[in-house]
Amino acid sequence: MTSIRVRTGFLGLALLAGFSAPSTGAAAETALSPTVEEQRLDKAVPQEILEHSGFDTVAPEFTHALEAAHSYAQARRVVVREGTALWRRAVDRAQGRGPAGGDLSRDDDRPLYWARLGMTREVRGWEPEFGISEAQRNALLSELETASRGQSSIRYPQEKGLKRILVTGFDPFTLDADIRISNPSGATALALDGTVIRTADGPARIETAMFPVRWADFAEGTVERALRPYLPKVDLFTTVSQGRVGRFDVERTNGAWRGGYPDNDKVSRTETIPVADPASQPQWTSTTLPYKDIVAANTGRFPVYDHTEVTEIPAGGTVPVVRADGPTAGSTARAGGGGNYLSNEIAYRATLLRDRLGLHDSLPGGHIHTPVLQFGAGNTDPATGAITDPEFVRNRVDIIAQVRAMVTVAVNASLAN
Repeated sequence: MTSIRVRTGFLGLALLAGFSAPSTGAAAETALSPTVEEQRLDKAVPQEILEHSGFDTVAPEFTHALEAAHSYAQARRVVVREGTALWRRAVDRAQGRGPAGGDLSRDDDRPLYWARLGMTREVRGWEPEFGISEAQRNALLSELETASRGQSSIRYPQEKGLKRILVTGFDPFTLDADIRISNPSGATALALDGTVIRTADGPARIETAMFPVRWADFAEGTVERALRPYLPKVDLFTTVSQGRVGRFDVERTNGAWRGGYPDNDKVSRTETIPVADPASQPQWTSTTLPYKDIVAANTGRFPVYDHTEVTEIPAGGTVPVVRADGPTAGSTARAGGGGNYLSNEIAYRATLLRDRLGLHDSLPGGHIHTPVLQFGAGNTDPATGAITDPEFVRNRVDIIAQVRAMVTVAVNASLAN
């Protein structure tokens, strides 16, 4: 693919401004300012990504539909319908269905991310004549997040013998370091949603969902709400995120600690991971994925590791210590194998939920870290580089294929055990 540079791409913002003229009355008091995350939409790179994928029409079309709503109930229906349509459009594009909409490669997860932010920004600042309360606006935002992330679209056919797999991914993050960033875990979620893999015991259907890189959403229970209905029904699950350069890691242990790194809204949290019933909260949870089989298999060009390292405060101690082989008895978590950011947290929450549902011994589940998605040589400067290049695309496509292969190995190994 040839390098893509900025051209126009600001029509969507102009349309947003034109369709969002404020109304008078009580509703104006409930309008919210754009978040830090949404404010990045005004930059050139997000507009270029939207333009070159055809997703630059999403927010303006959503605005038209929302402005046509004459009641909160109608607005809610618009939000659910359009949020679901955005998820389906992103999945279809990633899987080669329908028009590409532009010259950005189909495997790209970024159009979904930036288009969603255009929609949430519109809801946040919308001032309908009929007026909406703060609670109603927040409910619309929640519905939009849930629908556009595939969390409300998880469906497993009632087919005898069909195995069920659940995979999750993340939004792009560290956008202030390089706003061009793509997240291979999110791209994997789009590429695998609704697909079927062949196992030694028949077909297995993969359903996926995406999660934000925001501390507050996790504290409010977004992971548990999304996964609780499905964990008792699936045969295997794995959360996936971007991890280290040049390698995959199957994370052995997850820790109950937030290390404070800023999220996509520049919010920092350093604390024990907040969960329901903290009195029974463990410091550590562990994978039940067949990690030995996954590591031993030839799944792709990136090496795969059984990653056991954690950081703990030993029982009776006060200073954090790195342990290469996992936590010691009675220790306090400071970092799991996946660190102490939201990658570790989704792994901790998902496996804790598994355990609290009484599924530890029967449900294989855990976390996979992908390699960092890197641009090609000569395209590493965020200020002057292109938004894509052939090596960038190749790396993402190879990561997606390797996650699929790792999941296939995991299912087969679990069936054999």
